[in-house]
Amino acid sequence: MMEVMEVMEVTSGPAFVAETTAVYGQGPRSHRDLQVHRRAFELAGEVSRLARAFPRDEQYVLIPQLRRAARSVHANLAEAWRKRRYEGAFIAKLSDAEAEAAETQSWLEAAKDEGYIDEATFNHYFDRYERLLVTIVGIISHSDKWILKPKTKA
Repeated sequence: MMEVMEVMEVTSGPAFVAETTAVYGQGPRSHRDLQVHRRAFELAGEVSRLARAFPRDEQYVLIPQLRRAARSVHANLAEAWRKRRYEGAFIAKLSDAEAEAAETQSWLEAAKDEGYIDEATFNHYFDRYERLLVTIVGIISHSDKWILKPKTKA
């Protein structure tokens, strides 16, 4: 059986996030190997299902905005992964993912204030997005460890 390898660890203050588990013993091969991407993808699905219970009169405002922001987090992480050749582009896409995660938190707060979700549900999802944000900011802070370096000729 192939060994699972921890590629990078990110720390931010007291919070510790083990990031980027890859299979095959040679590092992540695609964005789908990144824990942060998998967590964002799973969260987007959960948030989308949560929004189904919102009132019908929110079908053109809150529901699509919440779903779009939640889905955009993992989509931007996938794009960032493919832009690792250019540090500025990589960081820009990660910044977009960071902004979309914060926007998702904001839409969740609006849902709580409207009474569509209770305080416990809000806190559960807000905290999970907060952990995603810690990871994304950690990757941005250590972007030099993530970008692809051009191969030098010997």
